Amino acid sequence: MDRASEEAGQQAVLRVFFEDPFWVGVFERTSQGRVSVSKITFGPEPKDYEVWDFLLRNYSKLCFSPSVEAVVKETGQNPKRMRRQACRELRQPGIGTKSQLALKLQQEERKTQRRTVSRRQREAEKQRLFDLKQQKRKEKHKGR
Repeated sequence: MDRASEEAGQQAVLRVFFEDPFWVGVFERTSQGRVSVSKITFGPEPKDYEVWDFLLRNYSKLCFSPSVEAVVKETGQNPKRMRRQACRELRQPGIGTKSQLALKLQQEERKTQRRTVSRRQREAEKQRLFDLKQQKRKEKHKGR
């Protein structure tokens, strides 16, 4: 993490874990006490350099969830403590509850978007069929 993001209070965490049958990455972005999350499906187990390359190429394309309120803990610069904390996080299975909540919000948001789009498509198709039927009807009565 660069200095500018540390000064602005931003923090980013990427957790990669196995969620049967794929390897999944959850990218948590914390800023000003709010967390937004993006879920990435990798497929087979990714190597460290593959994950890094993916983030460099696709970070701008990641779809983050709406941000939710989160409690941000400030960590000191003690390297031993940071190492112990990293080991502790590696031992913990799954993702954090705030991340799960943010992912659920994102899923609900996408669901409503998908519903509105499909409703519009369905109504457009109905209108097209109705117009086609009306046109055929007019053509039948043209000769009278």
